[in-house]
Amino acid sequence: MIDLPKRRFLGIEIAEISIQQAVEASFSGGLVLAPSGPGLCDLAWDSDYRKALEKSDMNLADSGLAILLMGLLGLGKLPRTSGLGFLEALLERPELKRPGATFWVMPSLDSMRQNLNWLQSHGLHVHETDCHIAPQYPKTGAVRDDALLDRLQIATPPFVFICTGSGTQEKLGLWLKDNLIGNPTISCIGAAIGFLSGDQVRIPAWADRLCLGWLFRCLSSPRKFIPRYFAAMRLVSLAIRYRDKPPPLRAS
Repeated sequence: MIDLPKRRFLGIEIAEISIQQAVEASFSGGLVLAPSGPGLCDLAWDSDYRKALEKSDMNLADSGLAILLMGLLGLGKLPRTSGLGFLEALLERPELKRPGATFWVMPSLDSMRQNLNWLQSHGLHVHETDCHIAPQYPKTGAVRDDALLDRLQIATPPFVFICTGSGTQEKLGLWLKDNLIGNPTISCIGAAIGFLSGDQVRIPAWADRLCLGWLFRCLSSPRKFIPRYFAAMRLVSLAIRYRDKPPPLRAS
């Protein structure tokens, strides 16, 4: 991937670019991540997750909390480059509408069907044969999927989208990058496709720009998301203490 301007936060390089610049850069191939606030907290506990972010070709400035903390701590002012905005802009490109251009790792059969309906209605030539239903990946430790690797080696799509959620998708993305022949663009976008298709709560463009996606998710499923985003406040103490340096790994 082309060299990008970056800022360091907790030892991780985050791209200092716009959404359109991120889309252009993605055509060079490599691993694209959009680390969330809750995910960034795991830098201090999960060595495999940290390794994925360190070796990513492009970490998008997706977390509004991280952007705010960087500004307050004098680490630089980043433009917001959300995973949702990146996905929307990328899928508008005609190159991705061609048959075989994309391959999708979906979290479940039901999600795949709903997401496929949305993708097809927006002009993408993608079918069930262009999808892989993710097994139950481990939440801790390394992540690999040999069946997925075999399918990708045969299909050789230029764009691979992993939609399995923060924590596992980044590790899987790095493992694929290290083992695939060629240099596809591997984008770990989590629930972003679900926000568009309605498989997850819909997040309006204005809410995404204002970093309010977390609020919509909490309102849609408070028992699931309120504890998750409350735990993300650990990021504040990590940022104040370590700023642009990586935090020491701790026992989970």
